[in-house]
Amino acid sequence: MSENKKQIAILGSTGSIGTQALAVIANNNSLFEVYALTANNQVDMLIEQARKFQPEMVAIANESHYLKLKEALSDLPIKVFAGSDSIAQIAEMQPIDIILAAMVGYSGLKPTINAIKAGKKIALANKETLVVAGELICDLVLKHNSVIIPVDSEHSAIFQCLTGEGNNPVEKLILTASGGPFRTKSMHELEHVTSAQALRHPNWDMGAKITVDSASMMNKGFEIIEAKWLFGVSPEQIDVVVHPQSIIHSMVQFTDGSIKAQLGLPDMKLPIQYAFTYPDRIKTNFPRLDFNICAQFTFEQPDMERFRNLAFAYYAMEKGGNMPCILNAANEIVVAEFLKDKIGFLQMSDIIEKVLAKAEYIAHPAYEDYVKTDTLVRKLTKEFI
Repeated sequence: MSENKKQIAILGSTGSIGTQALAVIANNNSLFEVYALTANNQVDMLIEQARKFQPEMVAIANESHYLKLKEALSDLPIKVFAGSDSIAQIAEMQPIDIILAAMVGYSGLKPTINAIKAGKKIALANKETLVVAGELICDLVLKHNSVIIPVDSEHSAIFQCLTGEGNNPVEKLILTASGGPFRTKSMHELEHVTSAQALRHPNWDMGAKITVDSASMMNKGFEIIEAKWLFGVSPEQIDVVVHPQSIIHSMVQFTDGSIKAQLGLPDMKLPIQYAFTYPDRIKTNFPRLDFNICAQFTFEQPDMERFRNLAFAYYAMEKGGNMPCILNAANEIVVAEFLKDKIGFLQMSDIIEKVLAKAEYIAHPAYEDYVKTDTLVRKLTKEFI
């Protein structure tokens, strides 16, 4: 372990964000070193990553893969762990400088809380953490002097637009959305779309869950809730605009009417690297934006009748309490069922709407309430399916 290199733990190293983060580290190995890698199920890829980057420790959430992982790395001095508790424990290890929280869904909540309590700098790619328990997370960050740097391209864009603005008052955050693969489809066409079609995103290469969320606009819904907590704004200060080219990643409008935007090619390596190096920018060999090729930018309003998930997210954000947690749990279940072709694309929103109406609302939830809500809502959602 090198003293002057930043020690990075990647929670969710085999996913889309995790693998791109490892590419950033490999390109800047004089600055960064991998301290820990964790995965949920993809044991073969985790073995490959561990052999290449030789971290201090690795962990796999699915305990049935533990022996395979341990045996495959037995010739190396890497500590091997299994189970979700071990991932949460890794997040608070003393030598770690930066935690990249790139786990998918609700599973990222506990490790992120542990990292905050240990006062870590967190590069946050797991938006569900702030969606589910934004109030709790913000309180803990203040209490433990932790720092959260957003990795999501939209929130990274807003963060970059705000850097250097001091306390200049913000009038509005404008999150851009690509509109996904079904932007131009009618309600009738949406009734018949398949999971395979939903997984073909026009601009971004992402994991299956987030790609479906992008197609249903739930991803954008989660992003508005995340933006509320990250940047301390009220729901009415957050707008969404559909920008199919995905070059403007988001914008900030200030009280003087001026708008700042952050532009770039659709490549997650850039916001990942910025989160690792902030406040510095370092040279990259990433492809550059060519205005001769990207000659036209267009904008349109999101259609909340065709894409009701965005309306549900505004509702959950305004209602507060455990409502966003209910929204997230219901969505994780319906997306999993849609990916297995058990339910249709529009049915996902139908079921979520029923769950939002029926689940128990708690205005001031504690951590235990979030855990309980998550469990009960998953069960309830399965009953509606």
